[in-house]
Amino acid sequence: MSDPFVSDDARLIADAARRLATDHIAANAGPLDRREPEARQAFLTNLKRLADHGFMAINVPAHYGGSEAGPVAFALAIEALARACSSTAVTVSVTNMVGEVIAAVGSEEQKRAHLPRLADGTYRAGAFCLTEAGAGSDPAGMTTRAVMDGNEWVLNGAKLYITSAEYAGLFVVWAVTDPEAGKGRGISCFLVPAGADGLVIGPAERKLGQHGSATNAVHFEDCRLPADALLGRLDGGFRIAAGELAGGRIGIAALALGIARAAIDAGVAYAKERRQFGQPIAAMQGPQWMIADVETELEAARLLILQAAAKKAAGEPFGRAASMAKLYASEAAQRATYVALQLHGGAGYLVDHPVERFARDARITTIYEGTSEVQRMIIARDVLAS
Repeated sequence: MSDPFVSDDARLIADAARRLATDHIAANAGPLDRREPEARQAFLTNLKRLADHGFMAINVPAHYGGSEAGPVAFALAIEALARACSSTAVTVSVTNMVGEVIAAVGSEEQKRAHLPRLADGTYRAGAFCLTEAGAGSDPAGMTTRAVMDGNEWVLNGAKLYITSAEYAGLFVVWAVTDPEAGKGRGISCFLVPAGADGLVIGPAERKLGQHGSATNAVHFEDCRLPADALLGRLDGGFRIAAGELAGGRIGIAALALGIARAAIDAGVAYAKERRQFGQPIAAMQGPQWMIADVETELEAARLLILQAAAKKAAGEPFGRAASMAKLYASEAAQRATYVALQLHGGAGYLVDHPVERFARDARITTIYEGTSEVQRMIIARDVLAS
């Protein structure tokens, strides 16, 4: 299929992601969701396998070990992985964003020290430590503090809902460095390696969905870091956070699309098999219209995602496009998983079919990386400012 947004290289990467997802990841998704012990090891093995195939640093320059394939390839890869296992896909998405922020604003020493380790799987994953009890979509409300003591930074505070915290090898952490500055102006960004003194990982949260992706609170208790742990310029962290949230929204939009595609594909297959009144329910107008509406919405979501990724690749402003893609794709995923469940009837409510997992996994996509309500605010403000 010809697609103006997708290059031949991006298409090859998407194909490779689909093969890995089919051959190695999909079979583990159910056991991982059920928290079977062997599934966690298989999950970690798959993370290393994905790193070996270049999927942990898709948009990182090649001379630091990355694939240097660009945002469109990243979006297509995340969609393909999410169709198999959203827990794996979100881990890959966040790790890629950690690599991108280091590549964008890190010093040469930071890039050489950390990017190859993210790319080759030495770091099983990367983690973003931004959200706090009073600071989610509004990072300016954070209270975690970083104070210079001699030639070291000392971090104190707590972060919530941190993806991959249990097995991340590197954390990108935002903290207030100038509490007297105006709102959002006194925040800086730091690189914290796993195992740093004073870095404490809380127990895994028990969640509605995406059970295979660990989510933890992260505490900093007099966590001491060298002066060169500062990422980017002092007090410049708010701009970094805003930029990376926009990029991350492309990944979550693609993830939502992948879940939705898996759900509706399962629904269509079941509708062809399930017979009522002497015919498959797929032959009835009601189910046909449900399927048609979902397919139309998912194609629209796909185009919004690719447009946002293409804008980012071209160096154009892409914040509004990313918010549109994330808003539309995540909301469409809620409707798609609902339809898939409805097409299954009572069977869809049983854990015997994966559609109930798809519905649970899709729900969070309207919340993390900025809620749907926040995306609407961003879009409206951008429109009104133009």
